[in-house]
Amino acid sequence: MTAPQLEPAIRLTGLTREFGTVTAVDHVDLEIGRGEFFSMLGPSGSGKTTVLRLIAGFEQPTSGTVELFGEDVTAKAPFDRNVNTVFQDYALFPHMNVLENVAYGLRVRGVSRGERKARAMKALESVRLEHVAERMPSQLSGGQRQRVALARATVVEPAALLLDEPLGALDLKLREQMQVELKQIQRDLGITFIFVTHDQEEALTLSDRIAVFNAGRIEQLGTPAELYERPGSRFVADFVGTTNLFDAELSQRLLARAGEHSIRPEKMRLAAERAADPGTLSAPGTVVESIYLGNSTRVVVDLEAGQRVSVLEQNASGDRGDLRGQHVFVEWHESAIVALDVPAPLAA
Repeated sequence: MTAPQLEPAIRLTGLTREFGTVTAVDHVDLEIGRGEFFSMLGPSGSGKTTVLRLIAGFEQPTSGTVELFGEDVTAKAPFDRNVNTVFQDYALFPHMNVLENVAYGLRVRGVSRGERKARAMKALESVRLEHVAERMPSQLSGGQRQRVALARATVVEPAALLLDEPLGALDLKLREQMQVELKQIQRDLGITFIFVTHDQEEALTLSDRIAVFNAGRIEQLGTPAELYERPGSRFVADFVGTTNLFDAELSQRLLARAGEHSIRPEKMRLAAERAADPGTLSAPGTVVESIYLGNSTRVVVDLEAGQRVSVLEQNASGDRGDLRGQHVFVEWHESAIVALDVPAPLAA
């Protein structure tokens, strides 16, 4: 007997938001599963934050519907939706200590003092901050304040948590640390997280699935691996990670294929001679830049065919030195070539 399919946590149908003559969100259809870590990725102005605000109830759609766990909440106010939002600026109350900040939502809901203190402490334990319960927000690091904001958002047990670029204000090292912690918190809580970011590496690190937004629409929807390995358009290939793009003319000359194509830098390698192995193609060129990155080196090569490409090679034997000016062959296997002509279908 087949197990019954659960209602998605969130279903958006024909969702549109217009601001005067500008269409910020353009007929978006989307389903987000229960317990899923889902990211909306795109550049500024792509519509991702507006979609989040429509889900939260901070904006009303021009047309379309928002359903939360099978209930149409399109016309409901934010406080009548069983979701909570974490913002980039944390929005902690400076005059309240950490425990009071976390318990505030329970206090507004009329929960008794003893129960809200117990639940607030449990929420702090979930983000490993019970030892700072009596401190003021000004006494915390950026990462600690971020975790307090997460505890405050989850203590009221929302069905889904909306996160609007919550790591954007952190420095790189702390941001990477918080990415790991955020994923662990989501697994421990088991609730739906919807994460908005313009950082493709962050989205790839955290997400079960990602929707790539462009001009108010979803350009492609899929797992991190699907988006990276099989981008369905030039926009996705160029925005998600770094890639080498070949227009139709160069694809025909270099790749012997019609249409536009993409090859990731790590799927190319340098060689002293033209490739002879079956299925491997190569092209001659001259190294114009060699950038040592620690665990890898990015080598920029001007191919004789008129294309500049990047090759990413692992530094298994240390720094290879300055390669500029060297004549090389860039080679790649046919399986590394990704066609970009036909947009990939949206994942179910």
